[in-house]
Amino acid sequence: MGRGGQPKDRGDGPERKCIASGEVRPISELVRFVVGPDAQVVPDLAGKLPGRGIWVTASRPALNKAVEKGLFKRAAKHAVTVPPDLPDRVETMLAQRVVNLISLNRKGGNAVAGYEKVKDWLSKEEAVALVQASDGSERGKSKLSTPHRGHFIGWLTADELGQAFGRQTVIHAALRAGGLTKRVVDEAQRLKGLRAPDGDSGRRKGR
Repeated sequence: MGRGGQPKDRGDGPERKCIASGEVRPISELVRFVVGPDAQVVPDLAGKLPGRGIWVTASRPALNKAVEKGLFKRAAKHAVTVPPDLPDRVETMLAQRVVNLISLNRKGGNAVAGYEKVKDWLSKEEAVALVQASDGSERGKSKLSTPHRGHFIGWLTADELGQAFGRQTVIHAALRAGGLTKRVVDEAQRLKGLRAPDGDSGRRKGR
């Protein structure tokens, strides 16, 4: 923390203070909220809505605390309406955001689905991220490994991945560098805070 309570520049881009933990974090690890004209607290995942931003760490415990302890009212400095299911709403919105980004990435040729195609990209070292359905068979998923120094995304369901690829369900997918891949990884990391079990390392090693 710098002088006057201002966050130091750690080279990670803009930072903001979480109203739940009091910690200063890169905005990529936070969810922005604004207060609408009707005094209702609204998630602003894209960070583009007008108004003063209120920031909360992208985790379910932080969001639950902000809702239960009335921290949005304190941050806004006036009465606000906070939906009791706000953490669930944020999770749903983030999941749909990740699905949409993967879909766009697929259309740009930077994402594939299906065991054989994913295995091929991994073997050729084209993939920088392995994506596997949270409800897929653990035995089947263990046959594929996260790319070296790459990313693992494992907290979307088979139905959600299916939406991204225009199929009923998808278990295995891969992303390669370029296109929207970095945005997919960043948004998926925020979603992980609301979905993944505590202690999940976010990486899968093959056998």
